[in-house]
Amino acid sequence: MSSLSIEMLAADAVEPITSAGNAQLGIAVLAGIAVIVVLITKFKVHAFLALTIGSLALGAFAGAPLDKTITSFSTGLGSTVASVGVLIALGAILGKLLADSGGADQIVDTILAKASGRAMPWAMVLIASVIGLPLFFEVGIVLLIPVVLLVAKRGNYSLMRIGIPALAGLSVMHGLIPPHPGPLVAIDALDADLGVTLALGVLVAIPTVIIAGPVFSRYAARWVDIQAPEKMIPQRPSEQLERRPGFGATLVTVLLPVVLMLAKALVDIVVDDPDNHVQRVTDVLGSPLIALLAAVIVGMFTLGRAAGFTRARLSTTVEKSLAPIAGVLMIVGAGGGFKTTLIDAGVGRMILEFSENWSIPALLLGWLIAVAIRLATGSPTVATISAAGLVAPLAAGMSTPEAALLVLAVGAGSLFFSHVNDAGFWLVKEYFGMDVGQTIKTWSVMETIISVVSLGFVLLLSLVL
Repeated sequence: MSSLSIEMLAADAVEPITSAGNAQLGIAVLAGIAVIVVLITKFKVHAFLALTIGSLALGAFAGAPLDKTITSFSTGLGSTVASVGVLIALGAILGKLLADSGGADQIVDTILAKASGRAMPWAMVLIASVIGLPLFFEVGIVLLIPVVLLVAKRGNYSLMRIGIPALAGLSVMHGLIPPHPGPLVAIDALDADLGVTLALGVLVAIPTVIIAGPVFSRYAARWVDIQAPEKMIPQRPSEQLERRPGFGATLVTVLLPVVLMLAKALVDIVVDDPDNHVQRVTDVLGSPLIALLAAVIVGMFTLGRAAGFTRARLSTTVEKSLAPIAGVLMIVGAGGGFKTTLIDAGVGRMILEFSENWSIPALLLGWLIAVAIRLATGSPTVATISAAGLVAPLAAGMSTPEAALLVLAVGAGSLFFSHVNDAGFWLVKEYFGMDVGQTIKTWSVMETIISVVSLGFVLLLSLVL
């Protein structure tokens, strides 16, 4: 980005809430992030509170008036929840319908019935990728772990040979593909096109999940050769149902929002005429809100009613799906507040000048910032939100594909080397019955492979787009 474009961006920017110089702003950013890290890691403070306090600390260290800092944080929180919150809620409802109706089990059983031997790791990565589209990472693990353990036990497979592909599929979806919270917030922060980001995300995700899943699982199985722990095999949701949805109907429901959003992106590229009737229709149907809402409505019939759910049961399922995401919404909202505080303090302008002076490509800079925050906080969502806020000014002069690739670079960085400060680390460790060293050799290395490989493919795409 040239110095002229930096000056233009600076001229168009909102008046900063502080007149601090770059040195003081740099110290303020480090101090604000340090407060968040210490609160989350040492004092075990919830990420929502940590982000809120960190935002106020950032403003204080930057010398901004407290009232202006509070206004910036509140504005960012409100706008983020308004733009992303409904999408997260709809995704949670779809995921709950998929789980409670037995639709997820139907996909799993159908694919596994057609796979055996060497094809099993590939079947597991396919299952995890499909199931992982509408589900949060933790929910996906809870759903898939019983399958992973049962397949490993009945087929006498190494647990890592089956488990790593499943974890890779879930993790890649969580970090790179909307409607997961991290990618959604990054798309909003960087003003990227959701359909284009989704399309490019799928292109990056496919080779990444193959390398980090079935390929890496061969080595992981040699490093950690363990069997499925008997005590960790829980009951599957569909075992309590008299019937469950069909495979075709379930697959169509899960993929419906993806197809609608990809169709919108494709028509926008091919037609590129806002007055065209087809483009106007696809713009509406392919908007994230309508696409996810359509999938939820369809899912009530293809999943809920197909499983024998009454209207009351459907209502209860929707209600139960919303309670667990309250914490996620508040974290995402506070992350948006932190992002806005960063921008209003003038940090965006500082990042622009920094990247120009040091000639660091925007994609690499976004990845490095996300990696640093991921290593410090353990949260991929916090890493994505914070890094997207820091590099947001770099996206101002980018084309649509470039902005989408920046979203993916930040998402890739947010997955780097999960370790002891990440809840996912302990979830995998306990379910698979591993010790800390074994978990690092398998899960942590897998996450690092995903991060580095996906960045590599993002950089390759940047050369041709």
